[in-house]
Amino acid sequence: MRLGFVSVRFAGLDGVSLEAAKVAGAAMSAGHEVAWFAGELAPSFGPGMEEPVARFDSPENLALQARCFGAPEAPADTLDLIDRRATELEGALLEFIEDFGVQVLVPQNALSIPMQLPLGAALARMAEAGVPVVAHHHDFWWERERFNPTGVGHILKTAFPPVGPATTHVVINSLQQRELARRVGTESHVLPNVMDFESEPEKGDGAAFRRYAGAASGDVLLLQATRIIPRKSIELTLELAARLDGAKVVVTHPDLDEGADYARSLERRAAQLGADYRVAPVGEPGLPSLADAYAAADLVAFPSRVEGFGNGLLEAIYHGRPALVNRYPVFVADIAPAGFKLIEIEGAISSETVTEAERWLSDESLRASAAARNYEIGLERFSYAAIRRVFLPLLES
Repeated sequence: MRLGFVSVRFAGLDGVSLEAAKVAGAAMSAGHEVAWFAGELAPSFGPGMEEPVARFDSPENLALQARCFGAPEAPADTLDLIDRRATELEGALLEFIEDFGVQVLVPQNALSIPMQLPLGAALARMAEAGVPVVAHHHDFWWERERFNPTGVGHILKTAFPPVGPATTHVVINSLQQRELARRVGTESHVLPNVMDFESEPEKGDGAAFRRYAGAASGDVLLLQATRIIPRKSIELTLELAARLDGAKVVVTHPDLDEGADYARSLERRAAQLGADYRVAPVGEPGLPSLADAYAAADLVAFPSRVEGFGNGLLEAIYHGRPALVNRYPVFVADIAPAGFKLIEIEGAISSETVTEAERWLSDESLRASAAARNYEIGLERFSYAAIRRVFLPLLES
């Protein structure tokens, strides 16, 4: 079949782009063809169609977001504005379907979280008209405080996500599955985030990344491979670094998708703690790879308060690195039962956390045995076999 993946952005190292690429890769390995539609489309996502009206970070869309969220009522002409842009995007999507022979649309978070209201409205209209849609949901709007209050609640109820016979829903954790059923009365299929555990990871150049990040070979490097947004709780990594003498914190994803205030607060907090904190972007042409960053890490920090699943945690396990994780709800429900060996915290860095981190950093045999066991669990529970088991049968049906 010919599948059309749709989102606001397929570029960079955000979780939606990464997971979409994995699903598409598994689909192509099974003989399907894939095309891409987004407001921002990196060269690696092709063939496809880039439609600037679908961007989430354009001045026009950011202004629309400001109209729709933060107050219980929106300006009078807001609905007309959304309708006009949705109509424009519906036309672009129809052109995309015709040009690439698309038989099934596969929206990636575009019907889940309202970063682009007109795109969601356009996709919902097409589903209502009978276009087959397999909607892959990574985050829902009700999981984010910034989408409440809102003056466009009825659009959220009808398009985020839409419910109808042409739409099949895929979620990334069991909590979403239960909440989606409770809120809109529809069933869904759970496809967890995955890594290609069936193939050996790329061997990264840790020494090159350390030089790039300004860390010496003997420095303790705490890696946080996340975006700089509040729910990632980077301040906890800074606190751990301050209590591990001489440790450096390196963040690899400089995206400020929720504004620069949090980034500035981290700089202030690092100064208060005396923590060495730096940002070293990866993944773009001419820069080190994410594999280089993991190869350089002594400990990967994943202290998020909230996650749809936990792509960064799986990456650390895949690359054989010891990891610290905050016990966020989805981790407790869907990941912890698998039995991974990790440093676990409950929302704070305690003296016990510091002692345990020091033990992991000093005990090579502990790190090696944990890496081997964690990889086995990843292969069994979170490999591409999950895509073949959950997603591909939905296309056949």
